[in-house]
Amino acid sequence: MPELWTCVLGTVEYRRAMELQEQLRARVIAGELPDLLLLLEHPPVYTLGRRSESGDLPFGEDYWRAQGIDVVRTQRGGKLTYHGPGQLVGYPIMHTTDVIAFLRTMERAIAAALGEEGVAARGRDHEGPAYTGVWVDDRKIASIGVHLSKGVSAHGFAVNVDNDVTPFHQVVACGLPDVRMTSVALETGRTGSFPCFRKRMAHAYAREHGLRQRIVTPRRLGVAGPASVPSMV
Repeated sequence: MPELWTCVLGTVEYRRAMELQEQLRARVIAGELPDLLLLLEHPPVYTLGRRSESGDLPFGEDYWRAQGIDVVRTQRGGKLTYHGPGQLVGYPIMHTTDVIAFLRTMERAIAAALGEEGVAARGRDHEGPAYTGVWVDDRKIASIGVHLSKGVSAHGFAVNVDNDVTPFHQVVACGLPDVRMTSVALETGRTGSFPCFRKRMAHAYAREHGLRQRIVTPRRLGVAGPASVPSMV
């Protein structure tokens, strides 16, 4: 069975994470590395996708930076979203020939991991592109946006686990003015589930893609990472 190398990177500044993805994607394209899944967190940041509009970020970029939330424009699909501590971010750097099927598989993997955590979630792609992601009833719990280059993906998904969802509600998140965001903590009433959910997510992602998970250290990929890599067993 082909392998999916999975690597835990800890907390990484968003711009650094973009640079890292491009470096690793070049190596995957060149055949130096197999398909990868990077799991990490970001300091507070609003990111704008290719379809973002000026009205998505009220008060402008300087205002939010003064509040301690960075603003970064990206090449990924989708609109504005928020990343912060306690949110699990996954960056699959993988070969794909069908981006729609790739997104749907990603949604199924997230929903499966959430189900194992006791949260019943689903995709809503049948309602249109604006509803890409994973939802608990009418509340959004995971955002998705990817970018392909030479048939290899970058960017990916973000699942709200233990993070504060207030920053989503201060902007027009995901291009949906009335969207309500939720998290594993809000849905279950439990905090501290981040390490356990990260393991569930890694296993579910590899399983949905029909790949065997292999845990690797940041050093194995030639990048800096946390001093100790958490167990994924």
